Amino acid sequence: MAERNLIEALNLALRQEMERDGDVLLMGEDVGVDGGVFRLTDGLLDRFGAGRVMDTPLAEGAIAGMAIGLAVYGMRPVAEMQFSGFSYLALAQMENHAARLRWRSRGRFTVPMVLRMPYGGGVHALEHHSESKEVFYAHIPGLKMVIPSGPRNGRALLLSAIRDPDPVVFFEPKRIYRAFREEVPDAEEVLPLGEARTARNGDDITIVTYGAMLQPVLQAAGRLEQEDGVQAHVIDLQTIAPLDIAPVAESVRRCGRAVVVHEAHRSFGPGAEIVARLVEEAFWRLEAPVRRVTGYDVHIPYFAREEAYLPDAERVLAAARETLNVEA
Repeated sequence: MAERNLIEALNLALRQEMERDGDVLLMGEDVGVDGGVFRLTDGLLDRFGAGRVMDTPLAEGAIAGMAIGLAVYGMRPVAEMQFSGFSYLALAQMENHAARLRWRSRGRFTVPMVLRMPYGGGVHALEHHSESKEVFYAHIPGLKMVIPSGPRNGRALLLSAIRDPDPVVFFEPKRIYRAFREEVPDAEEVLPLGEARTARNGDDITIVTYGAMLQPVLQAAGRLEQEDGVQAHVIDLQTIAPLDIAPVAESVRRCGRAVVVHEAHRSFGPGAEIVARLVEEAFWRLEAPVRRVTGYDVHIPYFAREEAYLPDAERVLAAARETLNVEA
């Protein structure tokens, strides 16, 4: 089985799905001739032609609007926002139309489109290039919000997103685009949207995360075991909306303690919703308050201070020990 990084795995997913389904097409800024700003769509223009891999103007609202129209009329567009911070200009199209058309038409129309975009910090980018605003999209009824954590589940989740009958926002953690490799099969592999997965088994504390934060969480879990004899149960959400809270609640009822980790802002972030659901589902089994390790309530700094903003293994470890009442 070939080892691939996230860029290669997502490129494989796009290529294979375009070969399988002639209605799938790509559109966005520089996705064709340049192969994408991160070279994720490299080679697809040569393989499928300008009729299915389309460079667009620098107009995010127009990109999303065209994708919605194409989807309503039977195509399966995969539209790219070059960075998630540019997608705010497309938010009106996604909220007013993509998310509402099935409801507005009482099921007569669906919008089978994917809105892909790199998100998050850790690559020394500039302003509007490093945000983690997944909660914007997760808050909108009618949109699915998917965030992979590595090459293998990234490829499988993207295939499922393209095949979904409804609009999917697909955030790609650019910090891990080329950070590591995993075995990714050449044969088709899909994962259902809306299901979390266990990334590490344990019975002492539950740590919930997604996207690029899975790596520091796993590092912290390894240190907990090595230094404190604590077995952490790590859950990778994979999909923020719909939120698969059942396995999280089950783990927390068993472990009694929990930490939630994400790089988005703390206030009103996904972690707050997860904690609220745990209070509803597992309150009487909690042995300590649920801790959150998140980004701060400021705009993510430029690269000189970026690492101070992003959660890391040390912050996760400190929160877990506080929850466990274990002295460092």
